[in-house]
Amino acid sequence: MRQGLRRAGAQGAAAAAPLLVALSFLLSAVGAQVAGVLDDCLCDIDSIDNFNTYKIFPKIKKLQERDYFRYYKVNLKRPCPFWAEDGHCSIKDCHVEPCPESKIPVGIKAGHSNKYLKVANNTKELEDCEQANKLGAINSTLSNQSKEAFIDWARYDDSQDHFCELDDERSPAAQYVDLLLNPERYTGYKGTSAWRVWNSIYEENCFKPRSVYRPLNPLAPSRGEDNGESFYTWLEGLCLEKRVFYKLISGLHASINLHLCANYLLEETWGKPSWGPNIKEFKRRFDPVETKGEGPRRLKNLYFLYLIELRALSKVAPYFERSIVDLYTGNVEEDADTKTLLLNIFQDTKSFPMHFDEKSMFAGDKKGAKSLKEEFRLHFKNISRIMDCVGCDKCRLWGKLQTQGLGTALKILFSEKEIQKLPENSPSKGFQLTRQEIVALLNAFGRLSTSIRELQNFKVLLQHSR
Repeated sequence: MRQGLRRAGAQGAAAAAPLLVALSFLLSAVGAQVAGVLDDCLCDIDSIDNFNTYKIFPKIKKLQERDYFRYYKVNLKRPCPFWAEDGHCSIKDCHVEPCPESKIPVGIKAGHSNKYLKVANNTKELEDCEQANKLGAINSTLSNQSKEAFIDWARYDDSQDHFCELDDERSPAAQYVDLLLNPERYTGYKGTSAWRVWNSIYEENCFKPRSVYRPLNPLAPSRGEDNGESFYTWLEGLCLEKRVFYKLISGLHASINLHLCANYLLEETWGKPSWGPNIKEFKRRFDPVETKGEGPRRLKNLYFLYLIELRALSKVAPYFERSIVDLYTGNVEEDADTKTLLLNIFQDTKSFPMHFDEKSMFAGDKKGAKSLKEEFRLHFKNISRIMDCVGCDKCRLWGKLQTQGLGTALKILFSEKEIQKLPENSPSKGFQLTRQEIVALLNAFGRLSTSIRELQNFKVLLQHSR
C-alpha cells in the first residue's frame, strides 16, 4: 500500500514538474521582458510600479467608491454604425436587466428635479431589483436619493467633447449604472463578434496600410512567422504621433485583457460563482513564447498608456483646484471629502518625476501639425463609435467608459493653453469637462492602475507556483 502511494506521489510529482518549469520560465520571461525604459519616453517600469503601488492605487480605489464616481450614465442600446449587428451576447453575464420602469419614481422619468420629494423605499421592490445583478449582469438599480442627485448633477454639465462621441444623456435609452455593482470581468464573450471589433479598430483606425499585418493576426499570409518583425519595422518608421496612437490602443487592449484574466469565472457551484485570477488565461494572452514575444510588448504599451493618462491628470489639476468646481451629489460633507481626496491624487500625479512630454507631439510646421492632430482626433473618435458594436453589454459598458476616459485625457493634454487661462471664480468658455467625462477619466485611470497592480499579483502567483 505504501509503495503504491509512493508510486502515485512520484507520478504526480513527475506530471507536475513540466508545469512548474513552464510557470517558472514564464515568471522570469515576463519579468525580464517587461522591464527597463519605455520607448518614446524617459521612464522606467520599476518607477511606475512603485509609484502606482504606494501612492496612486490605494487612493484611486477609494475615489472610485465615492458616489460621484461610481455612477456612470451610458446608452447601451445605440446601434452599431458600421455593420449589421450579429445580435447581442446570449450569455447571462452579458445581459442588462434593469429594474422595471414602474419602480422608478415619476419625478425621475419626467426629467425634472424633485430634490425634496421623499419617496418611501419598498423593501420588496429593492429585493426584486437586486435580482438584476446576476453574475456580470448590468445592475441599473439606484436609490431614489441617488436618482434625485443625478438630476441636480446634470446642471453642472456642459455638452462638449473633442475626442469622443458622447452618449446623449437625455436619450430615453441612457441609464445610470452603478459601476461597483457591475465590475469589469470575464463574461465569456468571445469569438467572431469580439474579434471583429478589435480587428476593425486596429486595421481601419491605427494608420496601418492593409499590406502590413499585425502580429498573431490569423489573416496574415505568414501567420506571424516573422514574430512581428515586419510590423514593428513599419511602426518604427512612423512619426511619433502615429506610434503613440497605436501604443495607446494596444495598451488599452492589454489592460482590458488583464482585467479579464484577473477576474475570471473559475467555477460555479449551486449558482454561486467564484471569480479570481486565471494563470492559464494570463499565459495564453501574455506569455512571451505562446505570443511569440507579443505579450510583453503589449504590457509595455499598458505602462505607456498609464503614463499618458497620468500626465493628463497632472495637467488638469488647475481645473479642479478652483473653488467654483464642486463634485456635486447633494451630500455636502461627502462632496467636500471627495474633492479633497481628488486634489490629493492630483498632487501625487504632479510629484511624479518622469512624465511623458506631450509637447514633443504635433510640433512640426503649424499647418501640418494641425492636419495631423485633426486626423488623430477623428481616428480616435471613430474608435469610440466602434464601441457601440460590442455585442456584450458588460463589455460595451467598460469599453465605452475606458475609451471616453482616454479621449478625455487626450482632450486635456492638447488644451494646455485653455486650462492655463481658466478664471478662478467663474465658468470657463474655453475649456469645460462634463460630469460624464470626469467620471470616465478617473475610472479609466483607475482601471489602468488596477491593471498594473494585477500584473504584480500575477508575478507573485507565478512565483508561488514554482
